[in-house]
Amino acid sequence: MKFSIMLNPQIPGSGYSQEENARARRPIGRDTESYQKLLDEVREIAVHADQIGFDALMMTEHHFHSEGFEFSVNPLMVLTDLAARTERILLAPLGLVLPAWDPIRAAEDVALLDQFCKGRLRLGVARGYQNRWMNVLGQRWRASAARSDGSASDNRNFDVFGEILHIMKLAWTQETLRYKSEMLDYEVPSPYDGIEGWPALEWTKTFGAPGEVSEDGKIQAVSVSPRPYQDPYPELWQPFTISDRSVVRAAQENILPWMFTPNPDEHAAKAKLYQEESAKCGRDYKLGEHTGILKIVGMADTREEAIATYGPMSKDFAAFFGPFGYLEVLRKQEDDKHKPISPEKGDYKRMNEVELALLGTPDDVKRGIQRMLDRMPDLEWFGLFMQGQQGVLPLDTVKRNLEMFATKVIPEFAD
Repeated sequence: MKFSIMLNPQIPGSGYSQEENARARRPIGRDTESYQKLLDEVREIAVHADQIGFDALMMTEHHFHSEGFEFSVNPLMVLTDLAARTERILLAPLGLVLPAWDPIRAAEDVALLDQFCKGRLRLGVARGYQNRWMNVLGQRWRASAARSDGSASDNRNFDVFGEILHIMKLAWTQETLRYKSEMLDYEVPSPYDGIEGWPALEWTKTFGAPGEVSEDGKIQAVSVSPRPYQDPYPELWQPFTISDRSVVRAAQENILPWMFTPNPDEHAAKAKLYQEESAKCGRDYKLGEHTGILKIVGMADTREEAIATYGPMSKDFAAFFGPFGYLEVLRKQEDDKHKPISPEKGDYKRMNEVELALLGTPDDVKRGIQRMLDRMPDLEWFGLFMQGQQGVLPLDTVKRNLEMFATKVIPEFAD
């Protein structure tokens, strides 16, 4: 098994955990001094994780988070900064929200980062579920936030995601690209019948990619450059796959799904679906192979100390993520299925009970991981969701937790 950090950056001093400071600097997301503290912490954590043996570092994409929580604007740029500071750790935007991007610009930026880090990139691709920013940045494609409810807007988001990914793959794999998308009202080149009046026509005929110039002197195709460092492109990942249709498409596209299903039995069922659908496409994965699971991990020398240190993080998690429906992962069999999980129930006790969080000693955490491996012996990736740690706890405490995991847990399960 391989191990990754899911670093969901938080501006230090933001959120209910440090409410007085967050109010005093409101909106803290536009406070430069506070943001510089975030960058310092993220950089130090990335270098530390690289040195102590974590396999990957993941970071999501969100915009307009003036509150300073989940402050991960443009992960490609942040990971480019981290690529220059690290040596071996894989870097993964998890994920790039495709319906908010131009496909050619996204393909170029991904290829650049892959070249910068010489193939240490794993590309997470996502649909985008937060309407405050998705509805703004996705308006070009008439794509609003994904709801996973089968509604017309959800289906539009699902289709736009697939089409943008298709165009990106064409840009990476074809030396010259000529494509017309009816779904997106998007064409390459534009106009599709050719761009007239390219001043450097003779230069392009001589040195450009074959097929760029038509016989009548128009630009009839473009060559998206550079190509990715990896051939044909970085391995694709997807967060945080829950719905069956997303699992099926991930299998069809050979995308590694990171699943947010804390219960080991439920995760095994999703992994089984992925395994079966992958087999239909000629890829014979073992149960759990080419999948990942995400959990909050907090360790200390005693279980009581771990709960005292990491338990308070549940308040911010419930307050922010609860309205988005994330507390559903905390549902237990005895809960009323007709009622949503209330924020009051989103505490560390329940997180531990449903195994979203593994809080305790290294032995407690190892037993939690083993319960998953008992059901999926070939589970490939385990991710540490650092929610409520970086930006809330002292940096030394965060680094100690990572180091304890790297030295006392990873050796038990690493490939």
